[in-house]
Amino acid sequence: MFTSAFAQTPGALGGSADIIQFVVPMVAVLGIMYVLILRPQQKRTKDHQAMITAVRRGDTIVTTGGLIGKVTKATEPTELELEIAPNVRVRVSRAMISEVRAKGEPVKEAAIKP
Repeated sequence: MFTSAFAQTPGALGGSADIIQFVVPMVAVLGIMYVLILRPQQKRTKDHQAMITAVRRGDTIVTTGGLIGKVTKATEPTELELEIAPNVRVRVSRAMISEVRAKGEPVKEAAIKP
């Protein structure tokens, strides 16, 4: 009435073939994720950091909160002063800069004595 169940014998490679079939696609997926997601994000972060450090007096910037104004003082490494209306100045963290719209005045050079 009942037949005997026979265990399947492993092939020549045994369990290592199963591991290889699992690891190779995982490595491929991780490689694709790195190329499509992580590298572009790292590039955007690097470009944003370069933009933040290049901000100087006279630049027109946009903050992440939507404020648009002209930089009046950019001496501190983490903050700058932004004029958003005539005689209305606010301090803003450099990390909150989302865009630099117009480049401003050149940096004052020390007087050169002949």
